[in-house]
Amino acid sequence: MSLVAQSLDVIKRLQAPSGAYPASPTFSAYRGYSWLRDGAFIAEGVSRHGDVAGADAFHAWCARVVGDRAGQVDTLVSRAGRGEEIPSAEMLPTRFTLDGVDGEDDWWNFQLDGYGTWLWALREHSTRHGKLAPGVEKGVRTAARYLTAFWHVPCYDWWEEHVEQRHVATLGSVHAGLRAAVALGVLSAAESAAATSAVEGIAELVAREGVTEGGFLRKWLGSDAVDASLLACVEPFGLYPAGHPVGAATVAEVERQLARDGGVYRYLADTFYGGGRWVLLAGFLGWNHARAGRRDDALRYLEWMAAQATPSGDLPEQVSDLLLAPERRQEWLDRWGPVATPLLWSHGMYLILADELGVTA
Repeated sequence: MSLVAQSLDVIKRLQAPSGAYPASPTFSAYRGYSWLRDGAFIAEGVSRHGDVAGADAFHAWCARVVGDRAGQVDTLVSRAGRGEEIPSAEMLPTRFTLDGVDGEDDWWNFQLDGYGTWLWALREHSTRHGKLAPGVEKGVRTAARYLTAFWHVPCYDWWEEHVEQRHVATLGSVHAGLRAAVALGVLSAAESAAATSAVEGIAELVAREGVTEGGFLRKWLGSDAVDASLLACVEPFGLYPAGHPVGAATVAEVERQLARDGGVYRYLADTFYGGGRWVLLAGFLGWNHARAGRRDDALRYLEWMAAQATPSGDLPEQVSDLLLAPERRQEWLDRWGPVATPLLWSHGMYLILADELGVTA
């Protein structure tokens, strides 16, 4: 079976009856949970390969999960409007159980990027297949109100770290999501105007504070570090397109600092499981190269991704052969067990990059 077919099979087989995509079915810290961010990219992968029903079911699940919290969002927005400082623990969570309720396990929950990424993926899917998944309007409006009100607030990043910072990849996710919400045409005139104003505010903030003197995007405002999640600000989110000098410089700097032999590290100070190279990040770098017309470079990352599959065809979250901090690996093995395998986001990214390159094997 080709890895494209295997990836589609893994994702379809593990999708919950609710429509949620589990992050990883067996990994101790992820089991039983679905992330909006991970799931959005998984849905984008299967949508590109014709699994319209699976992607529809995921988007309908997201819309229900978010829409069910419309009253909570209204309360949060009202509190913020009165000048109240809201503890991060009271914001919407970043992950949900597969049946769509808040989990009871402690987690680094306040992340905005998933809500923006879901809206972006919903628009991509709807445009590709010529229809909006049924019943998503309330969820879209709720997510847009939430992001419009809180885009400027520090929160955890893609990696669930540094809640005190404003992360550029998060700002890029929200920028793309609010643009998508406006384009979907389900917001009221007032909601659309507020979302558009937020989009403009994000762009101005990043242009003013989010670009280093070297011309590439920062990991977070005030830092000169880079992070592989910044790749998404170029492709697919288009905060700075591939042809823009900042977009090109960001991709080049991520590749210079974080790519090694086909794989991509999250950031140089990473110690999670010893700081290995992540399969899904190779997908993002390849995606950027593909959109920039660098097919051979993109194909090299796709081939590296495929080479990390287990004999049964499962893609892991990260690989442990060239670690940044090997002395830190054992503590995570003791805490959570072996690296998450399969990670459905890795399979989703393989599907996306394979589609970009016209690869069917």
